[in-house]
Amino acid sequence: MFEVVKNPIHDSPTQLPMRATQSSAGHDFYLKETIVLQPQETKLTFTDVKCQLLDDTFLSVHIRSSVGVKKHIMLANGTGIIDSDYYNNSSNDGNIGIALHNYGQKAITLEAGERVAQGIIQAYRAFDKIDRVRGGGFGSTES
Repeated sequence: MFEVVKNPIHDSPTQLPMRATQSSAGHDFYLKETIVLQPQETKLTFTDVKCQLLDDTFLSVHIRSSVGVKKHIMLANGTGIIDSDYYNNSSNDGNIGIALHNYGQKAITLEAGERVAQGIIQAYRAFDKIDRVRGGGFGSTES
């Protein structure tokens, strides 16, 4: 399911996402680098992790509640959706990116190795056939 990408961006070891307890729905994602976010600033960071999914599933990425409540950090897009065809894409091998936004009033430092987001694998139903295929990585299906 979760794997390290072929060409990691960061030199530090990659910790694959994992559930904290038997009943945890989300797999915790770990930062690969220390990030300083100024108030109202957004930064995109890559995890060096990809996720192989079945065709009728997606990975829903959310901020961890402790990071959102205690540090005033949110995902810039609210919820990240990782489609099954993002895996092994031609431009970044499926490297999962997380766009973090500081909605607070002071600068926040997030340390390398910190758990900041969680991913939940979910099933969906498609009712139509699309002939278009993914051409790249992060944000590549934009019109």
